[in-house]
Amino acid sequence: MTTDIPETTAEELDTVMERAAAAAPLFAALTAAERARMLRVVADALDGAAEELVPIAMAEAHYPEVRCRGELGRTTFQLRLFAQVLEDGEYLEAMIDPVDPGWGTPRPDVRRLLVPLGPVVVFGASNFPFAFSTAGGDSASALAAGCPVVVKAHPGHPELARRTADVVAGALAEAGAPEGVFALVHGFESGKRAVTHPHTRAVGFTGSIPGGRALYDLAVSRPDPIPFYGELGSVNPVFVTRAAMTARGAEILEGYADSATMGSGQFCTKPGVVFVPEGAELDALVTDFEERAATPLLNDRVAEGFSQGLDDLSGHLATEVLVRGRRTDEGWSPTLLRTDLDSLLEGSEALLTECFGPATLVVTYPDERRLLEVGGVLHGQLTVTVHGEDEDPIAPALLALGASVAGRVVWNGWPTGVAVTHAMTHGGPYPATTAPLHTSVGTTAIRRFLRPVTYQSVPDVLLPAELREGNPLGVPRRVDGGSPVI
Repeated sequence: MTTDIPETTAEELDTVMERAAAAAPLFAALTAAERARMLRVVADALDGAAEELVPIAMAEAHYPEVRCRGELGRTTFQLRLFAQVLEDGEYLEAMIDPVDPGWGTPRPDVRRLLVPLGPVVVFGASNFPFAFSTAGGDSASALAAGCPVVVKAHPGHPELARRTADVVAGALAEAGAPEGVFALVHGFESGKRAVTHPHTRAVGFTGSIPGGRALYDLAVSRPDPIPFYGELGSVNPVFVTRAAMTARGAEILEGYADSATMGSGQFCTKPGVVFVPEGAELDALVTDFEERAATPLLNDRVAEGFSQGLDDLSGHLATEVLVRGRRTDEGWSPTLLRTDLDSLLEGSEALLTECFGPATLVVTYPDERRLLEVGGVLHGQLTVTVHGEDEDPIAPALLALGASVAGRVVWNGWPTGVAVTHAMTHGGPYPATTAPLHTSVGTTAIRRFLRPVTYQSVPDVLLPAELREGNPLGVPRRVDGGSPVI
């Protein structure tokens, strides 16, 4: 599908941002229940537009129908989940400390809650045209927080971004949201200008390390630096203990192949490297990779990047090509490479660089205690996976290693497939993300677009309703350090 959508001009961007800034205080002033209703209206509208949106996603992202429908369902689910979060009220972190003359320091009446940051710029992802794009997690959590959203459309699916934005904006208008709460812009330059625009208060980004780092640098070099929540890159290592390989090696390697090649290896949580003991039988894994068909990549730019990354990885002196992927009219078939632990430790910068697409690296190790040395060369990761047995002596140390470098540690499972839940962390130290204190998936993603404000000695009638004595909105509040109560 080819779509000729003009780039947003500097004047048009100014207008969009000015409208977002004007809408910000109006949107923030709505009750949580009102915003929850709006999120549900948006979710219903997107579900209702599925027959139009799904074929566009299939054409632009080259994904099968079942994948696109599933991803749209995930998108509307998370909108409705954030509506529940708003109605629960705990996200506000409301706290009340009454006057206490006996406190260890002077203590007036202080009351605290979280308030919206203001207009948020969201960069759509290439590999998730619904769930991490126009109406995806960043947009959903920012809208839930009470922030207007300006989406910079991804060039890989411009028409889907346009139509999705039309549906979202129309639904918000129908629900009574202030004008300017949601908008879409196009073009490379407009994205950069949006990051540096004086009305922008935060940025959400999912994409490559070079692109994300360039925008991050813009965000923090502004006269007034702003938060930049970027998800950039991760190889998501998998450690297989000797006991696990002995007990169920064939099952583990089959699961690894499925996870590593899912979506043509274009998931941010793709396990790009697996550590197995020396002597492990790999014939079945090789056969598995050889028999997998070629599948399309997202677009020409992704294909070019994958081709270059694959050349670098397969051409490295320390790697052995077990299965060489082929480029066909249908796309790419998967590549399987192998190296040893000492070579990986020596050449970690090259061998642990993310190769976005259907390629993966097997690393053999002589002594599983030496796996802990990998922690010294691993950069920040979205996930670390451990396949082991409950009685494995090395298991606690590997789990601790995972927790030290990643936002999610997986035991005897696979990192692909990020559940939208309350307890999910989709984040990690740099370069997995630029903000390791936060998550971009799950209900606590809303926290990125809120900031704390404390009201001291303010008369009850002038306080936000959430902090007043009578608690008219029924918000859970922590009073005098106790457990949250309504």
